[in-house]
Amino acid sequence: MSALNENEDRPANPNAAVFERVEASADFPAMEREILAFWEEADAFHESNRRRADQPEFVFYDGPPFATGTPHYGHLLAGTIKDIVPRFWNMRGHHVERRFGWDCHGLPVEALAQEALGLAGTGEILERGVDVFNEQCRQMVDTYVGEWRKTVSRMGRWVDFDNDYKTMDIDFMESVWWVFKQLWDKDRVYKSYRIMPYSCKLATPLSNFEANQNYKDVQDPAVTVRFQVTEGADQISPNLPVGKSLFMTAWTTTPWTLPENLALCVGPKVEYAVVEDLESGDHHVFAEARLASSWSQSGGFLSSFGTRTASIRATGSCRTAASWRRRSQTSKQIRTTKTFKIPRSPSASK
Repeated sequence: MSALNENEDRPANPNAAVFERVEASADFPAMEREILAFWEEADAFHESNRRRADQPEFVFYDGPPFATGTPHYGHLLAGTIKDIVPRFWNMRGHHVERRFGWDCHGLPVEALAQEALGLAGTGEILERGVDVFNEQCRQMVDTYVGEWRKTVSRMGRWVDFDNDYKTMDIDFMESVWWVFKQLWDKDRVYKSYRIMPYSCKLATPLSNFEANQNYKDVQDPAVTVRFQVTEGADQISPNLPVGKSLFMTAWTTTPWTLPENLALCVGPKVEYAVVEDLESGDHHVFAEARLASSWSQSGGFLSSFGTRTASIRATGSCRTAASWRRRSQTSKQIRTTKTFKIPRSPSASK
């Protein structure tokens, strides 16, 4: 048998498959819409479960989104993953119920409700009435349902919006309390302490998500605090004039914690400088490395270095960093009398 010449007609194969012509430029969004239309016409999602009604159930726990905003990229990415896993087990023959859920608890919906009612804080909510506030929250839950349904369906995720659930549903909240009761019966619940972000306005702890929702870069109040040394001042500043005071200085951006402070800590590897205010005659102790930014300098450092261990008690008085700088910039009357290190010592913490 001789091979067919390239120009000869090949024999027709009646069993050969016929494929449609593939265009060089494909409109993928149009193709996606065609597939979505076919799924909707065939009711493909529900049909896949109807055909597996008597098969083992695969339960997929999905953390629902907040019902107070439109979907964003984070929802789309997580939603794709949440769609892949149930589809896999559905194709393995399992019945997989996928009800879309709405998180109705927490500060997002409460913040919107406060804005709608013109309220500010827990006090005004209680004055207006918790029932009024709760009803406002319920009304706002369905605000973005249409937008969510449109976006989730467009991305091809199979999920049941008609039989959805809300965390404010009585049966859902009762199920949460049932789980908590099981933990209690198994002695898994205990009382402890944890540092949490807290909203003074709303009088409630915040989750990390809630605390980050309104994250802003702000200018913190910077306060420089003077602690008057009441005992052992001569051990730190032997040249302190009679009738003058010695102050330890500290800088903080959380001045509201000062009333409960019990001790002033010093670093065993930090070099400190004693600075004389020529205007008042008082002496102040600064970390040498921070002296330039804390107090404008005139004159130079003395070259005498030494170590001092002082047993001191201090009482605090504070002055804002702004007024401290204004005072230093106008007078510039300071002199460094000595620099030294304060070693780690049990007596230094008294």
